[in-house]
Amino acid sequence: MNRLEGKKVVITGAASGIGRAAAQLMAAEGAAVLVADLDPARAEEAAVAIRETGGTALGFGVDVMNEDSLAAMIEKAVAEFGGINVLCNHVGGSNPRKDLDLLRMDLDEWDRVMSLNVRSTVVASRLAIPHMNSGGGGSIVNTASVGGLIGDSLQSAYGSAKAAVIRLTQYIAVQYGANGVRCNAVAPGAIMTPALVDNIPADVIEGMKQANALPYLGEPEDIAHAMVYLASDESRYMTGQTLVVDGGLTSKSPLATGRSSVLS
Repeated sequence: MNRLEGKKVVITGAASGIGRAAAQLMAAEGAAVLVADLDPARAEEAAVAIRETGGTALGFGVDVMNEDSLAAMIEKAVAEFGGINVLCNHVGGSNPRKDLDLLRMDLDEWDRVMSLNVRSTVVASRLAIPHMNSGGGGSIVNTASVGGLIGDSLQSAYGSAKAAVIRLTQYIAVQYGANGVRCNAVAPGAIMTPALVDNIPADVIEGMKQANALPYLGEPEDIAHAMVYLASDESRYMTGQTLVVDGGLTSKSPLATGRSSVLS
């Protein structure tokens, strides 16, 4: 416990799923957390839940595609907490009905996805880094995806955007490391978030599980624990890296399942 004692943390997309789990864990580890989300009521509800367990948290409504809104978010954290040590750029995603293969993809969706996933990370980081510089350093944790590491038949924009987040992570790390600012990313595989459970058919979820090396899919807390590590001083010598937390998905050869049955 208290691995984040004294840290001032901002997490976007923190009202549900992985973001909420990260906010809860970071608060439990001693951080003061600004729970930021597009839905201010849900953000405050998540913050109240943290406060009820003895943690320090504030809810804040933010539109990460609006620079003024992001600026207000950072200003709120600095005003309430006295600074900012950790920024978790967690908001992302795409509309799977529009984000298809290259020939069928909606190009307006491409632009929206790049803004939602990449530009928001750029802008929020630009706003937070000066406060980290003046405060002796800090940690930026970007949420990428295994979609940014491997190809797929659909979600061309999402995968490309997350690949950009991974590369941006390295650029931030190199450019601001001398000031004590670290920047790393976490790349989740399939995680049993409410969004996945509510929108993905059971047979597809089973197929995701079969693609893993481990015989189960991850839970939001599995990614949140990785985010806590990257936010904490335990990872003080780690920057510019992408921590893959995917149940072995990207390690598994497509031939592995067949070969294992031969060997058994």
